Amino acid sequence: MKELRNKVAAITGAASGIGQMLAVNLAAKGCEVAISDVDMSGLEETAEMVEKQKGTVSIHKVDVADRSQVENYAVEVVTQHGRVDMIINNAGVAVAESIADVKYEDFEWIMGINFWGVVYGCKAFLPYLKKQPESHVVNISSVNGFVTWPNNGPYCASKFAVRGFTETLWQELRKTNVRVSCVHPGGIKTNIVRNARFYKSAGCKMSHAECAKEFDKIAGTSAGKAADIIVSGILKNKRRILVGPDAYFIDGLTRLFPKGFVRFVAATVGRK
Repeated sequence: MKELRNKVAAITGAASGIGQMLAVNLAAKGCEVAISDVDMSGLEETAEMVEKQKGTVSIHKVDVADRSQVENYAVEVVTQHGRVDMIINNAGVAVAESIADVKYEDFEWIMGINFWGVVYGCKAFLPYLKKQPESHVVNISSVNGFVTWPNNGPYCASKFAVRGFTETLWQELRKTNVRVSCVHPGGIKTNIVRNARFYKSAGCKMSHAECAKEFDKIAGTSAGKAADIIVSGILKNKRRILVGPDAYFIDGLTRLFPKGFVRFVAATVGRK
């Protein structure tokens, strides 16, 4: 996408973190934003931040795991803003548990939001995006879309799925007016660990609070900086957007040592 001014962007998971800062960043560049989440108080906070940028914003309560809600969201955005030029499927959650012990309900919960939310968002908005001279689909995966982590299987599975889905979508739309980007953030200073359904840390030795505190220490990129990088990637029509030095580092290691790095992570992660 070459120009953001006067465009309309729909953003899921916009009540906090990366989604919130994407809304603020895009509004500052003259983009109207239609923000969604299940957290209405968080959305209102985001809306206030957007309005301080003199931006135009609409608020939508949407559970992205519910297909009908996402489809209604797309209709509402077009009705209220007149069109839509971009969908950013950002909403995401985490579950910390082994694959052997994870409850089906928790696995279905994370896949419903992290994967099916992306599928629903793309399919609901694509008919409208195809009508625009230029438009963009942005799906948030993770570094866990190309490297796995012990007791993080459900999350890794969802993010690998987002990556595969998004890269296929890019192949199918590459000769159309719709651009597609897959985003792989590293450690970003958000509440994803704190808000996770937590049962077991990577090494089975840390409590939920300890894991959240440790994540805060090692997460090297702020949500605002992550938003800057993502928006820059959108403007450059990047197919793959890596966010943070750790994302580049992990990506490089998985390319150089596709087998060895997995063994290294298994042996070292969670020693605390």
